[in-house]
This record gives sequence, C-alpha cells and structure tokens, in this order.
Amino acid sequence: MKKTIEIKIASDVVCPWCFVGKRQLTQAMELLKDEYHFEITYLPFELSPGISAEGVNFKQHITEKFGDFEQFIARTSMLHERGAALAIDFQIAKIEVSPNTFPLHMIIQYAHQFGLQSAVTEAFFKAYFEDLIDLSKTENVIAVAKSAGLDEELIPAALHSEALASQTKDLQDKVLALGITGVPFYIIDNQYGLSGAVPVAELVAASLILNLFL
Repeated sequence: MKKTIEIKIASDVVCPWCFVGKRQLTQAMELLKDEYHFEITYLPFELSPGISAEGVNFKQHITEKFGDFEQFIARTSMLHERGAALAIDFQIAKIEVSPNTFPLHMIIQYAHQFGLQSAVTEAFFKAYFEDLIDLSKTENVIAVAKSAGLDEELIPAALHSEALASQTKDLQDKVLALGITGVPFYIIDNQYGLSGAVPVAELVAASLILNLFL
C-alpha cells in the first residue's frame, strides 16, 4: 500500500517561481508515484494585496516595487531558462496588467471541493505568464477557470460569495501567522517546510527522508 504525503503549498498566481515550483513538484511526484500517494492543497498568499480590483499597469507596478523595469527583465534570464526546461514559455516582459489576485485565490479555494485546485492553479499560471490574459477582468477569470473544469454557471456565484471570501482570507491569515513571507512555500505533512522553487532532486530527497519518519 502506498504511503500518503500531504503537501500544502502557499503560492500566488502572479509569482513566476511558483509556476516553476509547481512544474517541478509535478515532476517529483511522477518520479515517486509508485511509492507514494500525494495530497496537494494550495493556500492563498497575495504578493501585492493592495492592488485595486481593476488591476494596475504591470510595468509601473514592477518599477515601483523593484526599480528599473529593463534591469528587472534582464534579471529574469535564469527564470526563463528554468521555465524553458519545464516547458514554460514565460512572456513576462509583455504582461500589461498586474491583477488583484484575491478573487483568483477564491476560485482556487472553491476548486478544492471538486479536486480541481491543481488544474485551476495551472490554468491561471499559464493564462497570466504565457497567454498574457488580463486576469483583472472577471470574464477572463471565468473563462480560464472553466477551461480547467469548473462549472461556468457556478463561478460567478463563487466570486461573489462572502463566505468564500472570508474562508480565503482566514486561510491567508493562517499562512502569514506561520511566519511565511515568501512563496512558493511547501508544508510537508504539517511538519516540514521548504521555501522557494525547490529543484526536483531536492523534492524527491525530502520525500524520501520524510519516509523515515512515517
């Protein structure tokens, strides 16, 4: 019988290293699929919670946060290389809008009950970083979530659900209370934490080491 490893992942849809980390985790799980069953849960973490509901200009946002935009893009060369190795075609320099990601986190939490968190998260990553879709627009969020398997007719109600908003905020507050300040962050079996886009080999090694304590 396979042993189960529970992994909770704090991430944000607009975090490129979270996209890299997700693909790397997928590879690690594939390598370990004969030995383990993985239960993956995504936790909300807003990198820029102050962004307006309408979103802001991406270039302006990056400049205010990191300084010169061109220098910022130049520093993403390693990110693009890591992404390419994982079949991610980053188009970061062409992104136009930085969205408020709280509604996206609401949909990711909503998807949990259908077993679609991973698919929805992947779809949002791809939409934002590869397809250059403006995720500040509700119609685009609905379309992307639908493409990942959610019922198109139910998504608007989820986006306007006060209960879901409260649940998502509570989850994020719990993440922050753990002292997590950057993403991606992996919590393995509620005991071990790994920070950053951990390479596949390290994820595999962490899982094998964890097995000694199960």
